Amino acid sequence: MTSPAPLLSRPAVAIGLIVALLCLDQAIKYAVEVMLPMHELVPVIPMLGLYRTHNLGVAFSMLSHLDSWVIIALRVVIVAFVAWLWRNTRPDHQFAQVGYCLIIAGAFGNIIDRFTYGYVVDYILFHTETWSFAVFNLADSLITVGAGLILLQELLVGLRSKR
Repeated sequence: MTSPAPLLSRPAVAIGLIVALLCLDQAIKYAVEVMLPMHELVPVIPMLGLYRTHNLGVAFSMLSHLDSWVIIALRVVIVAFVAWLWRNTRPDHQFAQVGYCLIIAGAFGNIIDRFTYGYVVDYILFHTETWSFAVFNLADSLITVGAGLILLQELLVGLRSKR
């Protein structure tokens, strides 16, 4: 008897997770656009604040000199590649399965921003009195955590193969 496929290797479940994360991302960005003042730090806790800004490029505003359509096309190609990787990942590689879903949700979140606003809405800022990290958003966090989960899966696979 075969065991059932892990949840996120099932397309309907994975798409449900992606849509739920995408809706959360877009709801937060809408609230930020409507309620948060532009370029004003709103402290949340020490070293963490809300700071609304618009990113015209990709990560860390790279490629901001390119036309929006070029950036959208690049992101769509990346999403297609990640979806292909996800579909070709073994069902028992559950960390990677989650990671691919997070990356796809985050990438679509930023693509939707490009279509909706013409820029990506960023609003999370880690900072001290003398240093600050780039302003980012939930979609960026999903992409980063997703990549980390894929790397974790690869490390686990490597460790298992050495046994």
